[in-house]
Amino acid sequence: MHRVRQDVQIFWRYTAKMMTGDVGVGVIGFGLAARVFHCPFIEAVDGLRLRAIVQRSGDEAKTAYPQASILRSVADLLADDGVRLVVVATPNETHFALAKECLLAGKHVVIDKPFAGTSAEAAELIELAGGKGLVVAPFHNRRWDGDFLTLRKVLDGGALGRVVTVESHFDRFRPVPRKGWKEAENPANGMLFDLGPHLVDQALALFGMPKTIYASVRTDRSGSKIEDAFDICLGYEGLRYWCRTSMISAEASPRFLVHGTRGSFTKYGLDPQEPALVGGAKVGPVGEWLREDEAMWGTLTLAPRPEVPEQLVREKVKTELGDYRGFYESVRDAVNGVAELAVPAEAGFAVVRLLEMARESSASGRVLAV
Repeated sequence: MHRVRQDVQIFWRYTAKMMTGDVGVGVIGFGLAARVFHCPFIEAVDGLRLRAIVQRSGDEAKTAYPQASILRSVADLLADDGVRLVVVATPNETHFALAKECLLAGKHVVIDKPFAGTSAEAAELIELAGGKGLVVAPFHNRRWDGDFLTLRKVLDGGALGRVVTVESHFDRFRPVPRKGWKEAENPANGMLFDLGPHLVDQALALFGMPKTIYASVRTDRSGSKIEDAFDICLGYEGLRYWCRTSMISAEASPRFLVHGTRGSFTKYGLDPQEPALVGGAKVGPVGEWLREDEAMWGTLTLAPRPEVPEQLVREKVKTELGDYRGFYESVRDAVNGVAELAVPAEAGFAVVRLLEMARESSASGRVLAV
């Protein structure tokens, strides 16, 4: 079955390529997002061609991607008819204006998270793209994290029974605020709109829209100008899904901690793709990128006999292969009109609206109906 699925994927890749040719891609910005999460995977996907990069100053982009045109303005990029798809990989507060400009110019758009600074802006982008028949996609690439894919497989397998709580942590240890736009005072900055989109989107991918939301969104570090910690509880029927982030987490929390009526699943450690690329690695072949060290595999703890709950059995769970190519393969196929987006624009709107509600809940101290 796996072989058949691979053959079908290859067939569609090359069918789309023969019908339309490579999709020319332009990337706005060449910071961490472009260097680690966008350019390497655009280059690695058949049917996409990294045609241009907007880097307002410096030559790092030219050194890294000599085949691409290096431009100094967004206007020059939008004037290039060979660019069909634009990736907005710039500071958060600029996402909406740049995405709107690109859509008005007739370009398909991928927007790094957050999709927009407000749900009203997100709705405007979706309406604009729909009216022009264009793709606008939120970059929720963490659906292709190996740890998340492993969690989905565990849940689908049913070994945990009825799941009652999920904790999803994305923590760091940066007790002293850093300089730069990410820690500048702006509602679009901070951990709520930086890591929150990934954590909330994963919850929606697994369980859909929640019925309620309750949150604590706060600033824990002295001198910090951003929201640097949050705990968000998404309420489902019989299930509570917690999304948690802290910037003063010296001791790692589990990436995922899941409790069900038949047992628990625990997984430590973040997906290895980002640190590998930051360290200079190149995206490897499909089916080999990127295997996690066995020491970091998750643990499934089960009670084979519920009537004897103290007799537990533990087994390691091999981490699934994470591969952010999956996101850009979906975008390629959507641009070519052969498939729907795996992460639709509406998911970007839903996430931003829930993050706004998290702020409302935190400020009021109330559980809000979604």
